[in-house]
Amino acid sequence: MHRIKIAFRVLVFMFGWVILHYALPQHDIVRVVNTYQERQDLNDWTRIFWARPDDQSATIINRDVQFIQTVKKKTYLLGFVPRDTTEVMVYRNEDTGWSWPFYFKFDTASLQTEADDLRSTPEQPKWAVVTHYGWRNEYFSAFPNAVAIRPVDSPNVTIIPWFNIFFFVALMAAIAFIRAMWRQFRERTVDPIMDSAGHRVDEVQADIAESRGRISRWLGTWRSKK
Repeated sequence: MHRIKIAFRVLVFMFGWVILHYALPQHDIVRVVNTYQERQDLNDWTRIFWARPDDQSATIINRDVQFIQTVKKKTYLLGFVPRDTTEVMVYRNEDTGWSWPFYFKFDTASLQTEADDLRSTPEQPKWAVVTHYGWRNEYFSAFPNAVAIRPVDSPNVTIIPWFNIFFFVALMAAIAFIRAMWRQFRERTVDPIMDSAGHRVDEVQADIAESRGRISRWLGTWRSKK
């Protein structure tokens, strides 16, 4: 039973980690190479990797999506330590509207214009920080969704994810608070009920044992007479 509890907790933790890794904002230092628009089919299960900014998007099977092509600086330690090498990264640029994840993004056109303005060449690079969520997967045609972009002076800037830090601090505080409330509720309500039920079970078992003893003694009196 103990191993089942541990396995269940590990599964819950991994599921929560996957959801948070997808939905929480991440920051990349990039150089914008190009922007374009392309029609995407939304008629299979990979639809989950695309935004649903309005009710109509739940029924249409394809729509035009804007993309931002970049060259991204590679990093160590979840983006805290930059590397000298780069890699290609493509972002989609979609409104999230009022749907999940709750970025309330309505400025797709403005973001695309800002990205166009930051386009540059390797000889005269312009560096920028792209804030995004989601994953890049070539097999499933999944692209991270850019939610903001801003220019920076160099590719060696250090970006501190303040939102994620505050989020995890608040999450840990909420978990500790809920755990304390549950322990208090269990001590005041659940444990007394379980103790009472245990005492009742003991009493029933004692009554059954006593009844069996009486029957055994009664049968013993008949055997002695024979």
